[in-house]
Amino acid sequence: MTLQAYQEKAAVCWAGCKQRHADFMANPHLTGGQKLAVHYFTVAMVLFMAQLLFGLLAGLQFIFPSFLYEILDFNVNRMVHINAMVVWMLYGFLGSVYWFLEDESGVEIVGLKWGQLAFWVLTGAVALVVLVYLFIQIGAGNDTSLWLINEGREYIEAPRWADIGIVAVVLTFFYNVAATFAKGKWSGIAGVLTLDLVALAGLYLAGMFYVTNISVDQYWWWWVIHLWVEATWEVLVGCIMAWSLMKLLGVRRQVVQTWLYIEVALMFGSGILGLGHHYFWIGTPEYWFSIGGFFSALEPIPLVAMVVHSIYDSGVHKFKNSNHPALAWIIAHTFGNFLGAGVWGFMHTLPQINLYTHGTQWSASHGHLAFFGAYATINIAFFYLAAQQARGNVWMGGDLINGWRWKAAAILLNLGVLGMTVALLIAGYEQSFIERAVEGSTWAGYFAAQNHPWFMQAMVWRMVFGLMTAVGGGLLFWDLLEIGKGEQRPAAVIAGGTVAE
Repeated sequence: MTLQAYQEKAAVCWAGCKQRHADFMANPHLTGGQKLAVHYFTVAMVLFMAQLLFGLLAGLQFIFPSFLYEILDFNVNRMVHINAMVVWMLYGFLGSVYWFLEDESGVEIVGLKWGQLAFWVLTGAVALVVLVYLFIQIGAGNDTSLWLINEGREYIEAPRWADIGIVAVVLTFFYNVAATFAKGKWSGIAGVLTLDLVALAGLYLAGMFYVTNISVDQYWWWWVIHLWVEATWEVLVGCIMAWSLMKLLGVRRQVVQTWLYIEVALMFGSGILGLGHHYFWIGTPEYWFSIGGFFSALEPIPLVAMVVHSIYDSGVHKFKNSNHPALAWIIAHTFGNFLGAGVWGFMHTLPQINLYTHGTQWSASHGHLAFFGAYATINIAFFYLAAQQARGNVWMGGDLINGWRWKAAAILLNLGVLGMTVALLIAGYEQSFIERAVEGSTWAGYFAAQNHPWFMQAMVWRMVFGLMTAVGGGLLFWDLLEIGKGEQRPAAVIAGGTVAE
């Protein structure tokens, strides 16, 4: 094919994209805020697919270490895999709040155009950062690399200019939320959400300090990883879940807001000092052993409350709901959050155990189930809420046309992530035993554990379940594009625990 032919095909593709975007913006079933939310959801799904792709590449490199060596090394694949996960979840949260902001406040979004501008700025910045990750990858250990290529801090490698952009976008988002609620009506959800967004913007600044002492650097770095991701995100998810339970199940506002207040109190009561379990081995004073160990053990309590909350609500209303796929993912969120963040986190949070498990695949096992269960699931639930409304608030209950797709996607994704979690846990056990207990944390022990057949077998199983997860992800993407098409029945109306069909 000639260059001219490629240019003509690209022009046709671009014209098609412009037309679809124009059709979407003219959708009469969506408000301005919901259209902006769908933009966020679309990019989130693309990044989710990128997370799966680079996760598979990194998984293959455990089995075949020379695969893509010096072309796309393991550290680059792992970095893009994790950063894509962090960013697509952030996109999902911002989109979810924009989705319900007008409904909850009773007025139109005050700074919608600022929100739209922030979306395009953030998306352009993310695209540029990923291109730098892939095509430049590394730089000299100086300020130029820190500002333009890679900050070098695990999980938050984005260069400094992108850090500043993230804070600016979150502040714009905060303005939109606070100003819209100020103009409209306040509620318990509005109050908790607004205060949480202050922390969401402020705590990220802790990761932008630059100090030469590695212990001090790690101390502040963990503020971002733990308090930003695990505390402010959990509260944000609590607000999103509270609103979705009212809409899906007809739960009374007093019920969800009461549990939301309890969750916030427990989260900050145990979560802030529970951060101490990350201070065990970075050179901080020894009193963090007891403080971190004790309060970390309390961290699952708010997650237990969340489980009780959902079981109570679902039982009272006999699972009557207006959107089966969304409810299924909220249930997956409830149990995934409790198991992944709560049970799996508690298993190696005490210093006596953490001494042997810290930095092994045990941590990766916890991370996979926790992030999927606590955050990915609630975002996917909102994707289905958006798909339903975009089609004209159509039926998404039983006998849904091609309903097998969302069920198969949910089963493959949940089983795939659970399988990877167990495989990584087995690998982590093997590392804890051979590298730490038998070999005494030596380099020889590290390599003995990495090359042991038990470790390699676990990595092969992780790859098998990773492929299952990727197939589920692809099926989810397809289903979100097609679900509700051709459906003429209106959605079930849920009010006060009864369903009108």
